[in-house]
Amino acid sequence: MRPGKRKKLNLKDPLDAIYDKIERLKAGIRAKVEHPFRILKRQFGYLKTRYRGLAKNTAQITTLIALGNLWMMRKALRKA
Repeated sequence: MRPGKRKKLNLKDPLDAIYDKIERLKAGIRAKVEHPFRILKRQFGYLKTRYRGLAKNTAQITTLIALGNLWMMRKALRKA
């Protein structure tokens, strides 16, 4: 739902309240999913994909995802 339509919802109406709750859930999921992609794009520079073949691109993205996981857990790993 677009932000303008969400603002127009009447939260006293039960159906509109349900729509608002659904949008809140979707926004929470979206926020959790977007963070790892920010790590891949900003920290590791994965902005554009070169055409090198499916196997090489798959290997690169798999490696970057593994590095992203390590990057997000770096504080916990330092304590250990």
